[in-house]
Amino acid sequence: MFDYLAEILRDNAVIPLFLTIGLGFWLGNLKFKSFSLGPVTATLLVGVVIGQIGIEISEPIKSVFFMLFLFAIGYSVGPQFFRSLKGEGVKQICFAVVEGLICVGVCVGMAWTMGYNKGTALGLFAGSQTISAVLGVGSDTLRSMGLDADTQKHLIGMMAAPYAITYVFGTIGSAWIIANLGPMLLGGIKKVKKETAEMEAEMDQGEFEVEPGRIVANRPISFRAYRAESELFHRPRTVRELERMFRNQNLRLFIERLRVRGCIVDARPDTKINRNDIVVIGGHRETVVAEAEMIGPEVVDHDVLNFAAENLPVTVSKGGAKGMTIGMLRQEPYMRGVMIKSITRNDVSLPLRSKTMLERGDVLTLVGLPEHVAEAIPEIGYADRDGDSSDMVFIGLGIAIGCLIGALSITCCGIPLSISTSGGALLAGLFLGWLRNRRPTFGRIPRPVVWLMDNFGLNMFIAVVGLSAGPSFVAGLREVGVSILLVGVVCTTVPLILSILLGRYVFKFPAAVTLGCAAGSRNAVAALGAVQDSLDSTLPAMGYTVTYAVGNFVLIFAGIAIALIV
Repeated sequence: MFDYLAEILRDNAVIPLFLTIGLGFWLGNLKFKSFSLGPVTATLLVGVVIGQIGIEISEPIKSVFFMLFLFAIGYSVGPQFFRSLKGEGVKQICFAVVEGLICVGVCVGMAWTMGYNKGTALGLFAGSQTISAVLGVGSDTLRSMGLDADTQKHLIGMMAAPYAITYVFGTIGSAWIIANLGPMLLGGIKKVKKETAEMEAEMDQGEFEVEPGRIVANRPISFRAYRAESELFHRPRTVRELERMFRNQNLRLFIERLRVRGCIVDARPDTKINRNDIVVIGGHRETVVAEAEMIGPEVVDHDVLNFAAENLPVTVSKGGAKGMTIGMLRQEPYMRGVMIKSITRNDVSLPLRSKTMLERGDVLTLVGLPEHVAEAIPEIGYADRDGDSSDMVFIGLGIAIGCLIGALSITCCGIPLSISTSGGALLAGLFLGWLRNRRPTFGRIPRPVVWLMDNFGLNMFIAVVGLSAGPSFVAGLREVGVSILLVGVVCTTVPLILSILLGRYVFKFPAAVTLGCAAGSRNAVAALGAVQDSLDSTLPAMGYTVTYAVGNFVLIFAGIAIALIV
């Protein structure tokens, strides 16, 4: 029975391919307390197990999905990458480059010390730095070096075992080092939390309005109804008067709708509110709950609350809100009745504070009545309304031209050198993502599609790697030995410790930003969440976005360097 099933799998490679993906994602999402393998590592291990029966998958399948992954990465980080080349982002660029060089230096040094070959060194680097794309870039580079077929196959086969062994600590260890050891290196968790709180307070100071209480991203917007029974209404009040009272108390609350003398009406600045009228207040939920009862008691009135509110992502443009702070934007007349629910940069939530500076390409989620939001959109940038179509001309030609450029090579010392087709796809994504940000009339790729290209593309590539490496995985594990685990710990830990110290004492970043920069330069998404939980603050994201964009570029291309110099 087993032989019959194995024969079916060998004859129909698509079955083990999707089986590996399904089991890999399922296994990778299982958690034991806070530990999980993650889809990438789990997919590789499942592929290795299934691949023991000897499954052959054509090379183009792996390449197609890897190119989709690289293009999606470039498309996502391109706007931030090019924006960071000027202004204050240059300092964080330099940090990301230095951290990347340290990662390469430590891994190459350990590979030389242990006598590893190119394949083992590439697997070690990819796993310990959790940069899976190096497996593809490294494979392309090895194929272009003029090695004989047997050597080439052996080196590529050697990459899987060290990658799988070192990736687990690379992920978990990075998060622990940055979130727990990092604050200790910077003076202790109490000192770092105190500094972060002071920085948050400073970002909320100034001439622009500050909402009371702790401000975090993704706060829910609420619309609630109150009966006008307080002493304020000993005489009729206009909507303009009440909203001015809110502003004088540094409250960002708006009157959205009214029931005046039993009739439901939209709130206009000159509309008069009498005692016992119903007032609908809109704002961030905690502010509404804490402050709106100055109007009177809350009431249940389904009819007056039965109206549509828009919840719309709006991208900041150069001619719009670029260069403003959140506090400045809130003061603009067109923001009346419009609340900012969240702000993201490269899909990373930023702290929603008055002095948070907006950059072109940032995405603000606006909430308010459709007519109010419609007035604000052209002043801020352009709306990113839901859509399910992708610009396939943009994707297809972009990847094709990028790969063509990457395939061009020059010969140096008898070795053909190129950025490889994978490097070309990454560069094409970077450039076209930046171009799309500047000219949003074309090149649309909805966020769910980018996610699919990124996650499914990478894991499909990893599944092919695991299935192909299955027969040679055990032999590779015997060759590198258990010591590769300890070597991986060194290659993960040392660069992070050095980077944190450099960020604080050489680059002079604030503690929270230093930890965010260390996580971003290493593409350590889990570490960002861990350090934000540790500090109870979203400020580390201020150091993550630029370094993440640059770190992707530096670490992926480092795979080419390691293949050449080890």
